[in-house]
Amino acid sequence: MKQILTIAGSDSGGGAGIQADIKAISANGGFAMSAITSVTAQNTVAVTEAFDLPISLIEAQLDAVFTDFDVASVKTGMLSTSTIVEAVAGKLKEYTPPAIVVDPVMISKSEFPLLKEEAIDSLKTALIPLATVVTPNVYEAELLAQQDIRNIDDAKNAAKKIAALGCRAVLVKGGHLIGNDATDVLYCNDKWSFFQAERVETENTHGTGCTYSAAIATQLAHGNQDLIDAVRTAKTYITGAIQNALDIGHGHGPTNHFFQT
Repeated sequence: MKQILTIAGSDSGGGAGIQADIKAISANGGFAMSAITSVTAQNTVAVTEAFDLPISLIEAQLDAVFTDFDVASVKTGMLSTSTIVEAVAGKLKEYTPPAIVVDPVMISKSEFPLLKEEAIDSLKTALIPLATVVTPNVYEAELLAQQDIRNIDDAKNAAKKIAALGCRAVLVKGGHLIGNDATDVLYCNDKWSFFQAERVETENTHGTGCTYSAAIATQLAHGNQDLIDAVRTAKTYITGAIQNALDIGHGHGPTNHFFQT
């Protein structure tokens, strides 16, 4: 079984972060391992508090996983400070996993900051250049590319700007674009691919970005498909998870990671 490592924050509500990643990796046929960067007090309504773990403990978790397991791919999520970003990037350079999916988590649905402003430059210079693919939503892509995104052409332009930071590919997710379809834009090797799905009318979308990127990392780990196929399979999976989302909690409910079972 392929072994996939997620490096991210913990969501006490179980819908996003490490918990969502582990579920998505498992649902996509991988064995999930984790390195927790931050602990959040979080539910479907809001993130109310967050505590960053010491750098030494984050690095120790990464050493423990990489020195024992055959890590086929890595997904990164919440890395709230520049020191965490740089520590994680340093370990990824040291261990050189075959595939790295960077989900540049910046803010929660309740607008709680999950990435400090001072860490954006570190994300750009230390981590994104290591990525097989970076998976920003529209808001994150706007910050990384320093431009507004209102349509597909804007998303394409932003993807090229982000790719210029040194990563292999960029997937700008279209869930926040206006329209009947949720179209994701992939820029890889100077070529464009588009992944469309009918927009699902639901408020229960907590953790979709985490789930999607973890699914991509797992599909890449399987090793029998290229990036386009990995994204296409993961897109089908996340669409189904949203279509079968769970109406639990009093806010934005989570996606249903195991809707196929």
